[in-house]
Parts: sequence; C-alpha cells; structure tokens
Amino acid sequence: MYHQHTDEAPPAASSAATAPSAHRPFTIERGSFCIARCSCGWTGPARRSRDRARTDAEEHRSAP
Repeated sequence: MYHQHTDEAPPAASSAATAPSAHRPFTIERGSFCIARCSCGWTGPARRSRDRARTDAEEHRSAP
C-alpha cells in the first residue's frame, strides 16, 4: 500500500518566484521500501533504510 507521510510530502507549489529547476527532494514509502524523489523528476533507488533514502535526497539536492 502506498503511504506518504505529511512531513515527507513534497512541498506545495508556491509563487512564481520559485525557480522551476530548483531541487526539492522528498521521500515516499512503498510497502517496506522508501524512495527519494525530486520535483525535477529524479528518482533514487528503493531503500529499506529510510535514513539512507533521506541521505540520497540530500545528496541529490547538493549535487551540481
């Protein structure tokens, strides 16, 4: 079953002042796996470790 926690939900689209190419990674849960995703379309690998999925998201945010 698909579960998305409110604290891990993608941020709501704000004003037009936000750059469309800005990275806003978030995590979602699918069963026993956690997946990092980004508003730019990037998707990380499915992880059993939620902490590792959050680390993937932060690494993507800081990548050039």
